[in-house]
Amino acid sequence: MRHPFPGGTLALDFPGTLRYRHRSEPREDLGSPERLSEWFQQAGITQDEIPCGPADLAEAVELREAVYQLVLARMSDKAYDQDALARVNEYARKPTPVPQLTADGRQVQATVEQALASVARETVMALSGPDVSLFKECSNPECSQIFIDRSRGARREWCAMDPCGNKIKAAAYRARKRAGERMAVAGRSR
Repeated sequence: MRHPFPGGTLALDFPGTLRYRHRSEPREDLGSPERLSEWFQQAGITQDEIPCGPADLAEAVELREAVYQLVLARMSDKAYDQDALARVNEYARKPTPVPQLTADGRQVQATVEQALASVARETVMALSGPDVSLFKECSNPECSQIFIDRSRGARREWCAMDPCGNKIKAAAYRARKRAGERMAVAGRSR
């Protein structure tokens, strides 16, 4: 599976692994320890597969939800949930992956704990940095992805054109077309 990374920072992409939070049944992208390992690799935290077990996945999901709570609180200027804050800070204090230079170039190997520490530190940086005012939630009513809007005039509406932007634009086009057809029928019946 190819994981999407539309947030602009791992602090927003990691919570985005639970997609469509506004639906009655969100989609879990970290549904197995293998998917968690894939996410770490695709996020660039490590090049090699990280052996992950069910307990690692449970820890990752707990951290993900803590990060999401902190992001929402920061976006709405509310106080941080103390348990979520403690969880993120606990991981941020742990060692992160260490890059090594090899004959083949840069190599990064990590444990699950180091990979989660990397996400936690990125969260600390993102939530205390200058881009917080640029955080937006996708305008697709079903999507819950939060992203950094660095577009000119801060006019970006969707986390990504595919699928969210395309879906909304196609629906608007169909609605305009139906409205035009109804007006044409009404005009002929006069």
